[in-house]
Amino acid sequence: MRRDNVCRIISARRASRSERAALRYRPGRDPKPERRTDWARLNRMSDEEIGRAALDDPDAQPLSDEQLARGFRPKTLTALRKRLGLSQAEFARQFMFNLRTLQDWEQGRRKPEGIARTYLRVIERNPDAVRAALEG
Repeated sequence: MRRDNVCRIISARRASRSERAALRYRPGRDPKPERRTDWARLNRMSDEEIGRAALDDPDAQPLSDEQLARGFRPKTLTALRKRLGLSQAEFARQFMFNLRTLQDWEQGRRKPEGIARTYLRVIERNPDAVRAALEG
């Protein structure tokens, strides 16, 4: 059996490692596995058990404070634009952004990087100064 044909399906919210079940699924060979989630058991889990199970999952590790600080939240950009009382088109025109790019940022399809991110931070802190600099 080729390794790349094997998908590991691991139950994500289990209380302990001993209860985890791994199922090997070979697309095209094996019947598609059925979902068998024991919702009643999950609803009985305490917050501590859920937290422990989440930390045991290598694919769902919590973000560090640094990673959270660097993260981009599309709702923050939308809130800034609305706080300034601007439509997407007006915001893009006033601050010289491509409208489609702004829409992609707000919808979470793309993230602003580097200079664009810094520019958004400056607009957030002092939009009037940015407008004045762009007009003059």
